[in-house]
Amino acid sequence: QIVMDFKHPNGSSVPVMVPRRSLLVMGGESRYLWTHGITPRKFDVIQVSEGQKVEAVSGNTEALTLSKRGTRTSFTFRKIRHSPCKCAFPSVCDSQQEKKGGSPPLVGDLGAASLEKEYVHKVYEDIAGHFSSTRHTPWPRVVDFLRSLPMGSLVADVGCGNGKYLGVNKDLYMIGCDRSKNLVDICGEKEYEACVCDALSVPFRPGSFDACISIAVIHHFATEERRLAAIQELTGLLRKGGQVLIYVWAMEQEYNKKKSKYLKESSNEPLPLSSGADVNQDFSSKLPVHTNRTAFDSQDLLVPWHLKPKCQSKKSEASTGEEQLVPSSVYHRYYHVFREGELEALCRKLQDVTVQHTYHDQGNWCIILEKL
Repeated sequence: QIVMDFKHPNGSSVPVMVPRRSLLVMGGESRYLWTHGITPRKFDVIQVSEGQKVEAVSGNTEALTLSKRGTRTSFTFRKIRHSPCKCAFPSVCDSQQEKKGGSPPLVGDLGAASLEKEYVHKVYEDIAGHFSSTRHTPWPRVVDFLRSLPMGSLVADVGCGNGKYLGVNKDLYMIGCDRSKNLVDICGEKEYEACVCDALSVPFRPGSFDACISIAVIHHFATEERRLAAIQELTGLLRKGGQVLIYVWAMEQEYNKKKSKYLKESSNEPLPLSSGADVNQDFSSKLPVHTNRTAFDSQDLLVPWHLKPKCQSKKSEASTGEEQLVPSSVYHRYYHVFREGELEALCRKLQDVTVQHTYHDQGNWCIILEKL
């Protein structure tokens, strides 16, 4: 058994004895108003009791004894809230305090969120299987970063996709998360730890990670404010001295007279049928549709993904009896491609990090930040 300490905002505290193999369920005031934790020490003062039960440790010294601590394994389960909190303890409720503080909404947040939902979230949910089959080789410099971390480091991969980086260094404890449930399911099939969440609201404890990576994620956010918020969410996960590696697609696909792999690879994909695509009603303008494997003409654009049919074929309506392949479905993914210096300038707006290194890697702008 072990003693868990509960503390009230008024300064009072109550030690509670928790026996082996017990389940402690907290609700109401004990869950939301009181804080709780297990103080590091070698011995606990516990209640002398015939039965093993959860109970407060009394002040009667005749009913107390010392218990030496051994190895403890405990699990904490928390339900993630997806709606505004309306609990009866606003003085200690983070979400209700934020509302009272009046933090300004992100510029264009509603329209940008709608754009991302239609041209990022829904697309990756639909193409997850095909997308995963093309994402099997980790990028070497990302692998180098992960292998440079100390053994036992806790690392978050925010926007982990199919989890191709979650297993590159067995000496790390890596946790992934992604907005696409289908991609997270693929991680689960590989026996990786991953959960579904939005990169603007990651359900991990702040200040607890030794490192984070965000590979090809930030460029899917539709406004500068949302891109900055996503980076801030990453750095908020880090402990002091922790590092984050960020990759975003670069406007400059040819850099230092070298073409990126994206430009070098030939493509048999058909050209888009039009130069622009209508986006949802929150955006009155048209976004240009990019021609794959060519240089970028615009920073904000839609990139086609041709979903290959799984051995689909159908008989030709002609009397030849020949089979014809079913045309592949075309999806459009929203991207904001970054110009040189743009990612670094965005990161320098944060007060609690320092820029360690920036570089260009195969058509991506990359940056390593350290938490101050």
